Amino acid sequence: MDFTLKVWRQKSAKDKGYFGTYQVKDISPDTSFLEMMDILNEQLIRENIDPVAVSKGCHDGPVAFDHDCREGICGMCSLYINGRAHGPDDDITTCQLHMRKFKDGETITIEPWRSAGMPVIKDLVINRNALDQILQAGGYVSVNTGGVPDANTIPIRRENAEESMDAASCVGCGACIATCKNGSAMLFVSARVSSLALLPQGKVEAARRVKAMVSKMDELGFGACTNTRACEMECPKRISITHIARMNREFLKAKIQD
Repeated sequence: MDFTLKVWRQKSAKDKGYFGTYQVKDISPDTSFLEMMDILNEQLIRENIDPVAVSKGCHDGPVAFDHDCREGICGMCSLYINGRAHGPDDDITTCQLHMRKFKDGETITIEPWRSAGMPVIKDLVINRNALDQILQAGGYVSVNTGGVPDANTIPIRRENAEESMDAASCVGCGACIATCKNGSAMLFVSARVSSLALLPQGKVEAARRVKAMVSKMDELGFGACTNTRACEMECPKRISITHIARMNREFLKAKIQD
């Protein structure tokens, strides 16, 4: 399979970006999207040291893009592909996308996430520190909650346990933020709040947690939720917006208790 790639190139956060156009040929349909990006980079490296290629203007250098596990777990491979977060498939991260989802000869446009809270560092790499700062503000259970009881001593409703685990499956990729027209981080934050709010060990610090995380989210410049559900539709783990409703209730309850 042959493809034309229009890839966002940007040397740094302060530089003006542009789309570089590249050709890749003889790509197997079973090649993953990130493997295809590796092939492109190998091609660009060869062109960068080939005097003939350089003379023709082929000297952009390899494309910077983020990845780690390549198993749909870490959430690092955040790419906007042909106008969709993680590309033309459902319930996957970019590393789980394969080239068989595209047509032979197709032009593929590849961009980084677009969010004021997560600016571009270089090419397709974004600054994800904002998500870490939100978690550091309260997305945890501290030692102040006391000792850890035996797992079977505190009964938890099955529905609560399963919903908590569903919320905890969020990989923090940021697709919800990139997809939202307001650049809202509400789905990400609410998933972290819900995963603990539904369990006994999370209730001790519930009020402090939700106030701190929402405050940090606002401070970092993320937008508000207007319930378009775009975040839910593009989330690779299908996190439900019902978690946003729970977070709002938790936040209101915490404010009333002040």
